[in-house]
Amino acid sequence: MKRHHLALAAAIALAAPLIAPIARAQDASVARSGASPDARSIVVASTTSTQDSGLFGHILPLFKAKTGIDVKVISQGTGQAIDTGRRGDADVVFVHAKPQEEKFVTDGFGVKRFDVMYNDFVLVGPKTNPAGIKGGRDIVLALKTIQVKATPFVSRGDKSGTHAAELALWKVAALDPAGSKPSWYRQIGQGMGAALNTGASMGAYVLADRGTWLSFKNKDALQIAIEGDRQLFNQYGIILVSPEKHKHIKKELGQSFIDWIISKEGQAAIAGYKINGDQLFFPNAS
Repeated sequence: MKRHHLALAAAIALAAPLIAPIARAQDASVARSGASPDARSIVVASTTSTQDSGLFGHILPLFKAKTGIDVKVISQGTGQAIDTGRRGDADVVFVHAKPQEEKFVTDGFGVKRFDVMYNDFVLVGPKTNPAGIKGGRDIVLALKTIQVKATPFVSRGDKSGTHAAELALWKVAALDPAGSKPSWYRQIGQGMGAALNTGASMGAYVLADRGTWLSFKNKDALQIAIEGDRQLFNQYGIILVSPEKHKHIKKELGQSFIDWIISKEGQAAIAGYKINGDQLFFPNAS
């Protein structure tokens, strides 16, 4: 009996180097194809703000109860989420950088883009108000003041929708700290929560989406400095990844999610998500 166990162990040890690469290859194949053991599930590549704000935790159970379809979320910056859709590693893209979304569709990687909801960006900063900008509504003037006073500023630097909005605002202000890299400007290459935590620890200003800011727990050292400027408008859109580009895309299930999101029921679910009485997103599907 002992010899039998030894022989079996030896056989397993010899086979392991052959089995492991096969298993890894199968896992990689599943990840690339977007395949799932659950035929009633889809993969949605979405911006971190929809996940970090708690919106998905609120609406996805309602969608599953209605349709039986499970939604698996890949939470990334918008640029990364669009790249995930471009590779065919998601069935649906749900992000907030309209020019990038429109290019995704124009390039043939998405079927059609739909408006879903909006909120706005806010410029958050230390309660000590080192740049002297708290209470203003002019985001461009605020950024120019931060530059003149060399007040610390944290940028996500991750090609997200928020990062794209930040860069666009610096451009309107005729400034390019991302290119010139002054000592007061720090790019961290991480998500919104990490940027806010870094801003809190550094005493720095941060551009944030309001949804993540409202759900952010570490507010003690931070406050909203600038809000209400029309240039801080933040639109979200949703797109089915093209089944013409990627044959494995779950077209019907993905479209069912989009149809629900832009329906009266889905829009009401979005409007109903609040934190401490504050509505985080405002539906505007047409």
